[in-house]
Amino acid sequence: VLNDAGEADALVTSMQSAPSGLLRISVATDFGVNHLSPVLGEFLQEFPDITVNMVLNNRYVELISEGFDLAIRIGELEDSTLRARKLCETNRRMIASPEYFEKYGRPQKIDDLNEHKLLHYSNNSSGNVWKLTAPSGEKRQVRTAGWLTVNDGQSLLNAAIAGLGIAYLPSFLYAEAMNDGQVEEAIPELPIETQGIFAVYPPGRFTQPKVRAFIDFLVQSFADKGPDAW
Repeated sequence: VLNDAGEADALVTSMQSAPSGLLRISVATDFGVNHLSPVLGEFLQEFPDITVNMVLNNRYVELISEGFDLAIRIGELEDSTLRARKLCETNRRMIASPEYFEKYGRPQKIDDLNEHKLLHYSNNSSGNVWKLTAPSGEKRQVRTAGWLTVNDGQSLLNAAIAGLGIAYLPSFLYAEAMNDGQVEEAIPELPIETQGIFAVYPPGRFTQPKVRAFIDFLVQSFADKGPDAW
């Protein structure tokens, strides 16, 4: 959303310019490898005057001070000073392998998770807790630290597939493994949490043709994605 007249005027002016120059993007490793990298070739062919520097990391980056044009972020957006455009949605579920459930049993309710091996994502914005919703609508929290902590979602999925425990992951990571029967949902009765996937950028950057072109391209590329269509 353009929040001031100056930004809107700059956008009108920039639309007369061809997209070009260096575009620096920050994205989580798992999403970048599995879903952003595969479409970059098409973008670069469509806009040959743009060069892309995609930085894969699993930490919260400061876009302005670290020199990024935009970032792909998932879930609740914390920095209200940034602009954001929603690309698609993803569902989050607790998943584990059939072998894990055969060995340790399947939890029937949220309180049962305290007796299970939970796989923790260390860069979780909510710390070492999972924020869940009971069938009644009650908001609950479950502490997860202690068994296995990893700062990469794909590694957590691999651990879940290997039977090491229960992971709480977005559908863009687990969808293929679930379709193949490698993982199953831990407590299907719980309401599903749906999160937005956003392109986030500093004020004024959308008026740059290279940024606008890339965001428009992503909106089109991910139009058929989510919440479970990955």
